[in-house]
Amino acid sequence: MKDHQIQVRVRYSETDQMGVVYHGNYIPYFEIGRVEWLRNKGVSYKSMEESGIGLPIVSMNINYKKSARYDELLTVHTTFKSQSSVKIEFDCAIYNESDELLTTAQFILVFVSLKTGRPTAPPDYILELLKRIE
Repeated sequence: MKDHQIQVRVRYSETDQMGVVYHGNYIPYFEIGRVEWLRNKGVSYKSMEESGIGLPIVSMNINYKKSARYDELLTVHTTFKSQSSVKIEFDCAIYNESDELLTTAQFILVFVSLKTGRPTAPPDYILELLKRIE
């Protein structure tokens, strides 16, 4: 249960004149993967924010291997890597329809109180979820 996959189709607006996905558009694909990873585990990002907890990215490392192209169906793989104090880490990868690896990424996010803007411990229900899957 550490892994989750979701498919995303490349839209025309995400590409350049050659039909290649602009490098900055991979970040939203990875965000879709992380949000759906949480949803798949029973956690609504919206509910988490409504309860006063945000989860901003503090570090990301993206490696581009091969270009994604207009109208391709991409599979975004999101894997929970670790959690410590206020941080949570994910490893991610995007594959095309031919199962070729296009992009890899690592993300570190920090649980933040939306009231104070400061790092905070994850909610208990997140800690329980992470203990079950480690």
